[in-house]
Amino acid sequence: MKRWQAVLWLLWTWATPLHAGVDAAIVLQDSPLAGFQYHAGRAVWPQLRVGDALTLVREPDNPHDPRAVRVEWRGHKLGYVPRRENADVARLMDRGQALSARITRLAEVRDPWSRVRFEIVMPVGPD
Repeated sequence: MKRWQAVLWLLWTWATPLHAGVDAAIVLQDSPLAGFQYHAGRAVWPQLRVGDALTLVREPDNPHDPRAVRVEWRGHKLGYVPRRENADVARLMDRGQALSARITRLAEVRDPWSRVRFEIVMPVGPD
């Protein structure tokens, strides 16, 4: 084996484990935040940042929507996944699928449906 081949082989074997640990995710949807004006949104608005992690909480006993998925930021209820967009998210969560969410857009506008957008992602790859 030539020296350059040996160096390439060493680099390849050293770098392979690094590649194996890369996390990947599928963006399931990008949505406006429903109900922002009715919950903690106004109180926490100054602290919210694009990229902040959000927690999704399934609410199957919600009296207004049995497919309700609550959206929280650091323990504060911000609102919900919109009713017209929550069926697949609710179904996946009910099956135990891990989902995560993050803020993708913040806008200082009057329309509460336009203030916060967020995306929901599903991790993929080796367990």
